[in-house]
Amino acid sequence: MAGVTISSLGKAYGDNTVIEGLDIDVRDGEFLTLLGPSGCGKTTTLRCVAGLEQPNEGSIAIGADPVFDAAAGRFVQPQDRRVGMVFQSYALWPHMSVEQNVAYPLRMQRIKKADARPRVAEALEMVGLGEFARRPATALSGGQQQRVALARAMVSKPEVLLYDEPLSNLDAKLRGQMRNLLLRLHRLVPTTSIYVTHDQVEAITLSDRIVVMRDGEIAQVGTPREIYTRPASPFVADFLGFDNIVAATVVAADDDVRRVRLEDEDVEFDAATVAGEVGIGDEVALAVRADRLRVSTAVERPSREAVAASVGYVVYLGDELEMGLRVGSTRLTSRVSASALGANVPHQGDDVWLTIAADDIVVLPPQ
Repeated sequence: MAGVTISSLGKAYGDNTVIEGLDIDVRDGEFLTLLGPSGCGKTTTLRCVAGLEQPNEGSIAIGADPVFDAAAGRFVQPQDRRVGMVFQSYALWPHMSVEQNVAYPLRMQRIKKADARPRVAEALEMVGLGEFARRPATALSGGQQQRVALARAMVSKPEVLLYDEPLSNLDAKLRGQMRNLLLRLHRLVPTTSIYVTHDQVEAITLSDRIVVMRDGEIAQVGTPREIYTRPASPFVADFLGFDNIVAATVVAADDDVRRVRLEDEDVEFDAATVAGEVGIGDEVALAVRADRLRVSTAVERPSREAVAASVGYVVYLGDELEMGLRVGSTRLTSRVSASALGANVPHQGDDVWLTIAADDIVVLPPQ
């Protein structure tokens, strides 16, 4: 294994700057995910580490070995970087068998067939495809082909494994199975891994740390729990699934709790999670996940913290109901357990009570 150090990395295509001044330190044996929307620079970063793109600025080191240094004019070719890569499109040779596809990296390293054969067999067994060795690669399902690509990336025992959105072409059930396989393999054969995705579930499930990217820069770095519960900005909150991000003003502060008033409304909430320094009178953004909004159809106000709201719409999602709520002119989205409401399911136009616990509201600097 080896860590990866990315320093002041810059990459542009003509006048279009994709990455600028990027600094990332991937620890030895760490599973780090680059998370962000399309066009944020995450795949370009990964391809620069792999040697499939040549940056314009900065440096990249794998372990103690610099593989790119713009100032020194150094660029190590991909085949000499000791990395394995799993592509989004599988990138299997259609005229080769499963066994031949997996053996290809060893063939490029001029390893003898007799030495390569047990390593290929071991890699296929690890991904559960030992019995498919002689099959044509094109005769496999999408999930099986992705496992072949994973075995091929692992067979040469690279110091770093790179994943370029490897699960995006699979259906929901297969994605779940492959996530579990990746977790198991990382624990079984610890390798420094850099994973690129736009899927927050993949990032949170697989990662030791997550780097959220936006427009070629880093928006936030943290553990999955830190990113999930304490986003640093409205952009990160929105990308990490906070369905409600609304404007507010801080009207009081008591220790770690802020009393906030919704913009243009005479409605206040307590908020216990604060990103950065905010004081009384500051304009802020409030981020709340939809499943943290508590809705009551009671006639009387159920608690002091409850505020009046009206139902704009109700959508049946199976185990859950999604409701659009209005607090004055502020619109919020709530998802509640259908079984918890029982027969008391509100309808469009109904008046309800809304409660949000202080621990479930994140106070953020405005966008």
